[in-house]
Amino acid sequence: MIKIKNLKKKFGKLEVLKNIDMNVKKGEIVAILGPSGSGKSTLLRCMNLLETPNDGEVIFEGKNILDKNCDINKARQNIGMVFQNFNLFPNMSVIDNITFAPIKGKKMDKEDAIKIGEQLLQRVGLIDKKYAYPSQLSGGQKQRIAIARSLAMQPDVMLFDEPTSALDPEMVKEVLDVMKELAKEGTTMVVVTHEIGFAKEVATKVVFMDGGYIVEEGTPTEVFDNTKEGRTKDFLSKVI
Repeated sequence: MIKIKNLKKKFGKLEVLKNIDMNVKKGEIVAILGPSGSGKSTLLRCMNLLETPNDGEVIFEGKNILDKNCDINKARQNIGMVFQNFNLFPNMSVIDNITFAPIKGKKMDKEDAIKIGEQLLQRVGLIDKKYAYPSQLSGGQKQRIAIARSLAMQPDVMLFDEPTSALDPEMVKEVLDVMKELAKEGTTMVVVTHEIGFAKEVATKVVFMDGGYIVEEGTPTEVFDNTKEGRTKDFLSKVI
């Protein structure tokens, strides 16, 4: 579904991504781990061109989205994104947050969008917050609404950028539970996370990054239990 080839990204003279090669298959749950500053979030944001790479290819469903002839806005309709800090519209109710993009972007009929929005609110356990505003929600509730908003576009892949890092510890579980349900349903997901337990339990592939490189990748068993690289061992010894 996503094929990344020789990806490079610089901010000024700082080289953040160095010749990254990575594949994401349909139905995979890929967890990207690594210390702060390793390039995890930048890699994720290059997958939908929120950050524009300096070199390389990002092939999504057979098309290089870096090609000048590619309609990136159309491609983004099939790439859901959930941010660390929710990014909900504060002046809109929950249901309006969820239905805004399908109505404006996909020209969906308002009644149909609301019906889908209500189904998604049921799915994330927040139908009772349909008319609430973001300021009336807890952090965990905001993130679950943000997930529902991304799902409303019926994307082919979901990108999560440290979705629990801005939450109080007791709110983390409610967000991870929603993500686990998505995984069970076969949703293709790429998750930048510090939640090692989630990566062990849910991921089908784990990618460990450091210094702008992919140091190691494999199944959770391969990366966590049969680690090959010293840098990965060092990192895991500090976080597990």
